[in-house]
Amino acid sequence: MGTPSIWIVEDEPDIQALEETALQQAGFSCRGFSKADTFMSTFLREKEKPSLVILDIMLPDRSGLELLSWIRSKSPQTGIVCISARGEEMDRVLGLELGADDYIPKPFSPREMVSRVKAVLRRKDQISLESSVLTWEGIRLDTSRFQTTVDGQEVVLTATEFRLLAILMEKPGQVFTRDMLIERLWNNEKAIMDRTIDAHIKNLREKLGKYGKCLQTFRGVGYKLDHPKSERV
Repeated sequence: MGTPSIWIVEDEPDIQALEETALQQAGFSCRGFSKADTFMSTFLREKEKPSLVILDIMLPDRSGLELLSWIRSKSPQTGIVCISARGEEMDRVLGLELGADDYIPKPFSPREMVSRVKAVLRRKDQISLESSVLTWEGIRLDTSRFQTTVDGQEVVLTATEFRLLAILMEKPGQVFTRDMLIERLWNNEKAIMDRTIDAHIKNLREKLGKYGKCLQTFRGVGYKLDHPKSERV
């Protein structure tokens, strides 16, 4: 595996330079963009896609959230870390629901940013290294190919959604607390909101169609994968 490539979309030159310096010192190759449209044209033109995109939500020419959705539609396996001065909880949750792997509010420390970037890339690597197939009812996860099918139809999941579903499918019927899921997904590397897990579960429910209701909520506790009681034999 080569050096991970990080593309940065940030319109403030000082912040972009700070991010590039921190990431380069950590061993990453970086490429910076100040406008969404420039990023999009380059993304479409380049054959080699970035391993991860650091995305400022407030851009001058286009909504960062709009760009987030666009990246997800073009390259679901690319990691995305959003950075924004808009640190309200609803903004974070919206970013996560649109497919971000993480969300960092400004101001932030370069060290924290690098740590979170590494965590996202590590989750992606973990998926690619695990070679197995998980099945439950009509849901099938092929971890070696990063492929999800529901009743034979391919469904596109982000790296975090894929790993979260894999954890639940490993032990159907078991309740996983939010803390357990956070530990499995992020290795306790950062303090993350419970709403982060909730946002990813919401996305999975929508993508799994009729099986979405099988991602059951235990209020104040966590989640499990199982048939609703009314449908059990």
